Amino acid sequence: MRTNADKLVKISVIGEVASPIIRRSVYSVSATGTPKVLPGVGGITYNLRVGDSACNWEADHVEPGVSIENKENHPRFGQGSNLALNVLSCVGNEAIVVSGDAKGDKGVVTGKHGGIDHVLVDFPPATLEALVIGDKIMVKAFGVGLKLVDFPEVKVMNMDPGFLEALDLKSTGGRLEVPVKHLIPAAIMGAGLGTNHTYSGDYDVQLFDQDMREQYGLDNLMIGDLVGIADADHSFGRVYRQGAISIGIIVHTNCVTAGHGPGVTSLMTSKSGRILPKTSLKANIAHILKIRADI
Repeated sequence: MRTNADKLVKISVIGEVASPIIRRSVYSVSATGTPKVLPGVGGITYNLRVGDSACNWEADHVEPGVSIENKENHPRFGQGSNLALNVLSCVGNEAIVVSGDAKGDKGVVTGKHGGIDHVLVDFPPATLEALVIGDKIMVKAFGVGLKLVDFPEVKVMNMDPGFLEALDLKSTGGRLEVPVKHLIPAAIMGAGLGTNHTYSGDYDVQLFDQDMREQYGLDNLMIGDLVGIADADHSFGRVYRQGAISIGIIVHTNCVTAGHGPGVTSLMTSKSGRILPKTSLKANIAHILKIRADI
């Protein structure tokens, strides 16, 4: 698959391991009106990585592996450094620990989480044990501006060229065949709609309708799964558009709060439907990039 990867800039961005946060109210109120106290965003998550279930945890928006953010305030641009970390980092980028006991260890960017504006990085268990909150992690950001030369109707975002190559995409009847674990209707996509771009953040798959969950097999969603979203156009923000198709990756766990659920970071979109999702049980970043040997 021909790309313009040789024209892209590879640039360093950096963040530090972010502390978990608890909002002032303490309780997360579920969509059924039940108050719950649950772990949420941030930190080092030792028992949740790509390849693990995104559902059935006692959790709300928990991020797998390591959550990083850049706290540096640029004197003119405010939080511009963290925005750069989020926009320039791409799924599949190499991440390197540059401080602390795990210095020199390497991981992989697996997603981005909006609202809290974290970049999510997977590391092997030994590295997770050695990391502490505040350790710095540098990402070799590479992928912004990536294009498919032979498919101008397909827009690519948030993808390292190496990850794109590993997908082994094929052309079928004038459409781009992309492996996915699940096909999801745009009708159940929630929090994250209405943004004006898709180069950072995510939006959530609502799982509050049991019939819909069963129809589309959504109880089996895993962190790192590639998913197709039907009738969703991510060209300039995230909108409902009949006939469009978008591809994303599951980046955080299910949620109890209304309008939320497992998060999806956008990877590809075609407003004209030039993407053909093809179901594959191996369509998870853990398999595609050989991140884990235990699943």
